[in-house]
Amino acid sequence: MYEVHALEPILILLSVGIFAITLMQRIGLSTIVGYLIAGMLIGPYSIGLIHESETTKLLADLGVVFLLFDIGLHFSLSSIWNARRDILGLGPLQIVLCGLAFGAIAMAMGLGPEYAVILGGAFALSSTAVVVQTLGERGQQTCPVGLTGTAVLIFQDIFAIFLLIFAASLEIGGSTTTESGLAIIVFLAVLKAVVAFIVAVVMGRYAVKPLFRFLATTKNEEIFTATALLVVLATAVATGGAGLSLTLGAFLGGMIISETPYRHVIQTEAKPFRHLLLGFFFITVGMSLDWRILIGHWAEILVFLFALIAIKVLLVSAAARIFGWSAPGSVQLGFLLAQGSELTFVIIAMPMVREALGEGLVGVVITGIATSLVLTPTLATLGNRLARILRQRIPDSVSSDALLSSATATPLLVFGMGDVGRMVVDALEAHDLPYDAIEMDHDRFLAASADGYSVAFGDPSDVRLMGTLAFAQRETLVVTIIRYEVAKALMPIMLDRYPNLTRFIAVDTEEDKTRFEAVGMRPIVNRSFPRGIDIAASVLRNQHVDEAKIQTWMQRVQERALQAAADLEESRTVAVTP
Repeated sequence: MYEVHALEPILILLSVGIFAITLMQRIGLSTIVGYLIAGMLIGPYSIGLIHESETTKLLADLGVVFLLFDIGLHFSLSSIWNARRDILGLGPLQIVLCGLAFGAIAMAMGLGPEYAVILGGAFALSSTAVVVQTLGERGQQTCPVGLTGTAVLIFQDIFAIFLLIFAASLEIGGSTTTESGLAIIVFLAVLKAVVAFIVAVVMGRYAVKPLFRFLATTKNEEIFTATALLVVLATAVATGGAGLSLTLGAFLGGMIISETPYRHVIQTEAKPFRHLLLGFFFITVGMSLDWRILIGHWAEILVFLFALIAIKVLLVSAAARIFGWSAPGSVQLGFLLAQGSELTFVIIAMPMVREALGEGLVGVVITGIATSLVLTPTLATLGNRLARILRQRIPDSVSSDALLSSATATPLLVFGMGDVGRMVVDALEAHDLPYDAIEMDHDRFLAASADGYSVAFGDPSDVRLMGTLAFAQRETLVVTIIRYEVAKALMPIMLDRYPNLTRFIAVDTEEDKTRFEAVGMRPIVNRSFPRGIDIAASVLRNQHVDEAKIQTWMQRVQERALQAAADLEESRTVAVTP
């Protein structure tokens, strides 16, 4: 009979999880919200269908372990280096500003400095899963706002690991600490994290990578699944046994595998375990909520939600402005990262934090964070609209203020900021090549500006504006909008006035290629994925960029595009992402 009683909680959690997924998908809400509501309904404060036990606690802990393992899989040293300015600059500044603000509120409520650090840091975090999904749905993964937002999230994930180590150290050492004792705990937490990261990098390079290379020769998919489970559980147990958190070990396990060519295979194999167990975690969080307390504190929930969003919008935007972002781009970043994080649930669920806050306030925080996750697409839309409104203050004409003068004109001029034009600009930015960009469509102009691109409004095919745009000082014109009749009419003038100007144009068919070649342009057919990468590579070659660097950039862009497409598809079908 013991086996039957041990299996009962698992059967209940599975049944409730399936029902929550189905219902939330039908009404278009986050499945995280469904899990929380389901847990609250079946928990001890409602119908009492299930109570907390060793089984439910183990399943919840494993859910958090696999969440951190997945975060580690998306983490790599190369990603930090490629986005080092945002990860090591804007990310820390955002955490410091938001952490100080929320920490000050915590201390004003009578909590000690150690809780101010924990809660300030927890509320400064944003949801990686939800933001990545939102960026994917809007096609903003590779625009400046998307790249910077992702970089900030990478730093937040790193900081969250430190925060979990710090909170676990406090639980072990006791919650009452002096200022000097708190400083020592912070120092030790940082030291432990650094040592663990170094060990993980060494193990990944000299032990795990050769192991997976050997396993690949067996051509057995099951062995990858078993090895993935072994790595995540072994690293979690190792850090737990060393006095660190299980979650740190899980993150490091993912990080170790992320440095190998087998990351995508392992991610696919581990995905079912992550979704299932993380669903169990959210259900157990919901079980701890008392619906009567929530109803009695609805006003506090609204105040918390408004304060969370407002503070993060203001301070994230301020941090972006300090790092040179335009007002439209910084506003959009602020709204994009204004929600709470799934990892905040993990921190709030820690016994020491729950006890300090009290059950009423815990319910307020959890409900407010969950609501902010649901509101993320709406907040992102609002941020985009406000960014466009701010950008509309710029005059809708090309002037000496909108573009560089002929004395300072850059060699490259990109015309058109649709998906192809953005790809070209991304390539130039990635290789530190100066350029000017111009867009004639007002909606695309506003969208590109709001997304963080430096772009002016105007039509370079207007003969009167060729002087303003300093065509005589340019070396290369990249056209990403197909207008054959206009090109045919203007090419004789351009060939006469600017014979040394190389004129690239992106086309979609061989027929278009033939037509544009006949009028003196250099057409590049869009053949590869993502769209625009072919002409971007051609422009880089024309600028004498090393071929090896071009191939590395193309591979990185294609991997990122494929991963973004997979993440977006996954977010529409799996349980844990809204």
